[in-house]
Amino acid sequence: MILSNFCLFAALVVSGCAAKILPPRQDSWYAEPEDIREYKRGELIRSRQVESRLKPLLPLGGEISVDSVYQYLFRTTDSLGNAVAAATTLIIPHNSDPSQLLVFQAAYDAANENCSPSYTLRPGSATGGLLGFLMPNSTVSTDVVFLAAALNQGWWVLVTDYEGLHAQFAAGPQSAYATLDSVRVALNEGRKIGLAADVRYAIWGYSGGALAGGWAAELQPSYAPELHFTGAALGGIIVNITSVVESINGGIFSGLLFRGFYGLAKAYPNLTEWMDENMLPDKRGEFFKHATNCQIQGIDGAFHDIFSFFVDGERSIYEPVPASVLDWSGQMGRRGTPTMPLFMYKAFRDEISPIEDTDKLVHKYCSNGATIEYYRNLIGEHVTEAIIGSVNALEWVSDRLAGRSVGKLGSCRTENVLITKIDPSALSTLGMELYSLLGSILGSSLGPS
Repeated sequence: MILSNFCLFAALVVSGCAAKILPPRQDSWYAEPEDIREYKRGELIRSRQVESRLKPLLPLGGEISVDSVYQYLFRTTDSLGNAVAAATTLIIPHNSDPSQLLVFQAAYDAANENCSPSYTLRPGSATGGLLGFLMPNSTVSTDVVFLAAALNQGWWVLVTDYEGLHAQFAAGPQSAYATLDSVRVALNEGRKIGLAADVRYAIWGYSGGALAGGWAAELQPSYAPELHFTGAALGGIIVNITSVVESINGGIFSGLLFRGFYGLAKAYPNLTEWMDENMLPDKRGEFFKHATNCQIQGIDGAFHDIFSFFVDGERSIYEPVPASVLDWSGQMGRRGTPTMPLFMYKAFRDEISPIEDTDKLVHKYCSNGATIEYYRNLIGEHVTEAIIGSVNALEWVSDRLAGRSVGKLGSCRTENVLITKIDPSALSTLGMELYSLLGSILGSSLGPS
């Protein structure tokens, strides 16, 4: 009785008495083999089946029950072309349709491997629940609400730690390669547990997830031409990291910059060396405090001027080393043109990544024969568009996974949209969690008039 009462109390504090699991930094399952170069791209290194539950978004929410969850460690490529390992998680819902696979790009936006979704989605990950929601380095995943909507469709869902084992946040090529190789391993291994031979698969990601998904779409024709995606839905996409720095430095989202610079430094040793030489010694502790937080704690570092941490101040970002890294690893539209159909959506007032950057990228892709449907939402901003834009994104992905055509390939359409209400019939697609969030954003406009 005493133990039962204790667990009941603990459930209100830490979402239950779930056994703690080891974070990636301490879990030997994530260890990269010494002979990694002997593996082919997308080849399985090891696998495991984990608990058939996902951690809830809300501190006191119930865990999401699914049929099964598998994790795969596989060989991929980093931004410098080296053979490395990465992890991915395959989630199978109870009402499974093995002919449809969503490649979901979580926006975990962290330069700390203990913030990776293969860990944060699992019940028992450290600093979960109510206390975790309020603590530094919380591992609560904000993507669960979108995952719930996807799983509610019966889709198999693949969630990849696309930043790699060392959390190289913002490194575009690394994110692309890991995403593409995760699909390779999922197709090979998934078919052993029931994934259909003729499975259709599509990408969906927002913000940092769209960065990974967008880079994957751009590099897929050259890196993984044998993969045939039915499309990619990309929202709030980060097209140009340099302009993001200029847009958010000193504002509420400036914490992203610490994590982004640290993630890129781990991907590019020359940037690490430059930071060591140019960071003010008395600022190092504060810099890395902000740089190692998980996404849910993104307000840590808010309203900070990242340039003040470096010797040359505002000129730092334009010095040869950081400028070259940002140019090579942070600018989309330079490595090729996606051949898979794209659905892109963005808020006109996106304060993190200017909509003008996305406009230019769409124009460039379309000039080179891409197939794009692009929605520019005239209301909202970066955070609210993640929820509001998900309605059309889910419907578009649903059509692609169902095998419905996008229309004429090689054609583009841009629309300025004004989303002010959601038809209650969308509940079956969105799921109660996402539908409720939309209601809180759109208020009295929810549903038909």
